[in-house]
Amino acid sequence: MFRGIRLACALLMAASAPCWAGDTPGVTATTIKIGGIFPLSGPASSIGQVGRGVQAYVQSINDRGGINGRKIDYVMLDDAYSPPKAFEHARRLVESDEIAFMFSQLGTAGNSAVAKYLAAKRVPTIAIVTGASKFSSVKDYPLTTTGLVSYDTEGKIYAKYLMRALPSAKYAILFQNDDLGRDYVNAFKAALGADFDKRVVTASYEVTEPTVDSQVVSLKSSGAQALFVAGTPKFAAQAIRRAAETGWKATVLINFPSSSVAGTLKPAGLENSIGVIVGTPNKDPNDQKWADDEGIKTYRAFFDQYLAGSDITNTSYLTGYQQGMLLEQILKQCGDDVSRENVIKQAKSLKNVTLSTALPGIRINTSEANNMIWTQLQLQRWTGSRWEPFGDILDASSE
Repeated sequence: MFRGIRLACALLMAASAPCWAGDTPGVTATTIKIGGIFPLSGPASSIGQVGRGVQAYVQSINDRGGINGRKIDYVMLDDAYSPPKAFEHARRLVESDEIAFMFSQLGTAGNSAVAKYLAAKRVPTIAIVTGASKFSSVKDYPLTTTGLVSYDTEGKIYAKYLMRALPSAKYAILFQNDDLGRDYVNAFKAALGADFDKRVVTASYEVTEPTVDSQVVSLKSSGAQALFVAGTPKFAAQAIRRAAETGWKATVLINFPSSSVAGTLKPAGLENSIGVIVGTPNKDPNDQKWADDEGIKTYRAFFDQYLAGSDITNTSYLTGYQQGMLLEQILKQCGDDVSRENVIKQAKSLKNVTLSTALPGIRINTSEANNMIWTQLQLQRWTGSRWEPFGDILDASSE
């Protein structure tokens, strides 16, 4: 009888104890193994540098002693923006490396390729770097949170801006022929309603194409007064440059993933890029306006130490740095319980979090009903030497 009581007590204590090594793959008493997949090479290698930023921030966490007694083993793999490679890497990370969870995987197609597999394995996918609207469905993706403003929200912000700025004009959209590009097109359709077919002309491209020159020339011939490019930096740069070369004086907008000066505007030509508009949640670390800002000074010091020799004008590194701050926040909230169940719970329990490199007024709030880390943007315009913000902080409901 007493043996039974002792056994019952032991089971009760075990059930109420924190999640220690052995309870979750990738977790020991002193480490937690986390996976990430990025296009470090290939057609989207510029934005793939988000991964380098995450990796550098993780190193800074470890140099500070880790979080709650654990250091982070961040296993980063390169899928070259290829969905089959992304799937192959996901299997390796789960079955061979035995990660606790995925963090910050970048790319709409890659995340789409691995989503069902990771869900079947019950592996959380935290702060994925895609704004594809399908991933914002908490019902369909219960183990996922997103790390970009949804392309639906971003696209509606741009459409509403053009409807105010050029109310009677025709608009052209050059879009990547995948979930990324189509989400932006659908956002314009939602914003313009019945006027879409009369007011908008579109052209798509495949990521395997060498250039989008012919698409840009075709869109110019439509007489459109605005061009929105919904794609990745390589093709956004080509579109901006080709529009300038052909003398197309359109108002040009690009999507946030293509907003890097180093990744898009420099290859396009800084002079060719004058007037380009994009939305962002972030301060620009290269703008003298923020030279005395504590958050930016800290970022620049971090960059000098952990990313020395890299190009700070590639703000993909800044995105990675911010992702790292979010990972740190989530793991701190987890405390001793780093079970997969608690990781996703805490990722959906961010309350009025402000990041030091985000623009004033932008806050992060997630919940069981909202898995989107970012929901707000500030429009900005390239002057030839800096991004100049204008207007208010906007979200999907902004008019």
